[in-house]
Amino acid sequence: MGIESVRVPQAKVALSTASVYPESTAAAFEIAARLGYDGVEVMVWTDPVSQDVEALRRLSDFHGVPILAVHAPCLLITQRVWSTDPWTKLVRARAAAETLGASTVVVHPPFRWQRTYAREFERGVWRMADETDVRFAVENMYPWRYRDREMLAYAPDWDPTRNDYRHFTIDLSHTATARNDTLAMVDRMGDRLGHVHIADGSGSAKDEHLVPGRGAQPCAEVLERLAARGFDGHVVVEVNTRRAMSAAEREEDLAEALAYTRLHLAAPGAAPPADGTGGEQGGRRAAGRRTGRGKA
Repeated sequence: MGIESVRVPQAKVALSTASVYPESTAAAFEIAARLGYDGVEVMVWTDPVSQDVEALRRLSDFHGVPILAVHAPCLLITQRVWSTDPWTKLVRARAAAETLGASTVVVHPPFRWQRTYAREFERGVWRMADETDVRFAVENMYPWRYRDREMLAYAPDWDPTRNDYRHFTIDLSHTATARNDTLAMVDRMGDRLGHVHIADGSGSAKDEHLVPGRGAQPCAEVLERLAARGFDGHVVVEVNTRRAMSAAEREEDLAEALAYTRLHLAAPGAAPPADGTGGEQGGRRAAGRRTGRGKA
C-alpha cells in the first residue's frame, strides 16, 4: 500500500473579490472566511468599498481575512476610478497595498491609446518598484478578437515577457484567450513570476475565467510546477460566477476552485498510490469525486 506524505504548500491561496460578482466586495470577505481561503485580492473597481482603504481594513479585521494583493483599477470600466491618470492609480494602489499589508499590486499593460503612459510604462513600473517593498506584478493579457479580426489593444505588448519587468502575474484564463503556450510562458517568466490568477479557459475569444479543471488549460501542471520549485507568491482564484443560479451555487464553485488549487499545490509532496491512480489524472479524479462535478 502506498504511503502519502503530508506537504503544506508555501503559496497562499486567495480569493479575488471579482470572483463573487455580482455580489459585493464585502461579500467576498465573508465568503473567503467561510470557505477557508488564506486571504483576498481586492479588485479595485466601481464598488465604492473596493476604493475605500479604511473600509477594506475594517472588513479584513472583522472577518480575520488578510488582504494579500491589490488589483489596480486598469479595466475599461474603471477608467475613472481613483483618477483618470494611470500613474495616479498606481500610486494609490501602492499606498493601499502598503497600508493594508498586501505584498503585491497587480497591473495590466496600458491600452494602446494611452500613448504617453505606454511609452513610459516599463521605466515607470521599475521606478515605482524601487520605491517600495510591494511587488508590481504585470499581468499577461491577450489580443482582442472579433470573428476573423484581431486587434492588439495593449502596449508595449499584451505578453509582458516581451518586456523587462521585475515581477509578472500569469492569468490562465488570459493564456487561454490568447491561445498561447501556458507552460512556455511560465518558463519565460521564471523566477520573476510573483503572482498567479488561477482560472481556466477553452480557447474562446471570450475571457472566460472558468473554475480550474473545467477548461483546457494546464492548471494542474502549472500549480504542481510552482509547488515543486518552492513558489512563494500568492495564487488567486479569479473565476467568473455570474452564471450561478444562487449564492449557494456560487459558493460551491468557489469551494471547488479552492480544493482544486490546494490539491495541486500539495501534489509534489505525495507518493503515488499503489493502485496506480497517482499523478495528475489521479488528482483530477480525486477532485471530481470530492466535488461531484467535472468540466462545464
